[in-house]
Amino acid sequence: MKILLSNDDGYQAPGINQLAQTLSELGEVYVVAPDRNRSGASNSLTIDRPLSVKQYGPNAYYVSGTPTDCIHLATTGLLDIKADIVVSGINDSENLGSDVLYSGTVAAAVSARMAGIPSIAMSLLGGKEYECAARVAKQLVTRLISHPLPAGTILNVNVPNVAYEHLQGFEITRLGTREISQPATRQINPRGKEIFWIGLPGNEDDAGPGTDFSAVSAQKVSMTPLKFDLTHYEVFENLSIWLQGLV
Repeated sequence: MKILLSNDDGYQAPGINQLAQTLSELGEVYVVAPDRNRSGASNSLTIDRPLSVKQYGPNAYYVSGTPTDCIHLATTGLLDIKADIVVSGINDSENLGSDVLYSGTVAAAVSARMAGIPSIAMSLLGGKEYECAARVAKQLVTRLISHPLPAGTILNVNVPNVAYEHLQGFEITRLGTREISQPATRQINPRGKEIFWIGLPGNEDDAGPGTDFSAVSAQKVSMTPLKFDLTHYEVFENLSIWLQGLV
């Protein structure tokens, strides 16, 4: 089995290194990851400049770009193999609810699935229990290879920050929602110029039973199936009525 890893925390992040170590028990591991932290990069591609790629270990490379850049390069010429599965992570914080829209971790998994490769996005709710999250990833990779999911399915997985023995099981979940993000913070830098820090994510809003928020709070592994077709089919009829009278 050939397993491709990427992330948005950078190639030196503890999560991806733990993942590489654990998943090497299943097959050949290849790593193509950003050269630095690119959290929040979402699905962005770098098209305004060339990318540099450097090898830092056997089958391991870092790229001067985003997580999506990494997957794009890995699947279109950088590697001389085709991966059987892509695992993105282990992210060092959660990707719950609307976080998935901004997450580079999820974006890497989406890019892989668009390239026709089964993919999993792995996130850990802070702390240091990367070994636990990697053991969960190993289970899911084994299962996904032997029992493929429908085409177009991406698994967004969030693991509570507890030892593996303290996990309370797995739960299939839907995305919860957050309140609007906190306001941007305005500051003056040492040279007297105005700068802004993007506000932190909002607090939980819809975090009831069945949501990813609820599952991890109960110390369960949250597994949310995602797809990249964002079309809102249910509103077609209403939109047709809304458009009546327009030229």
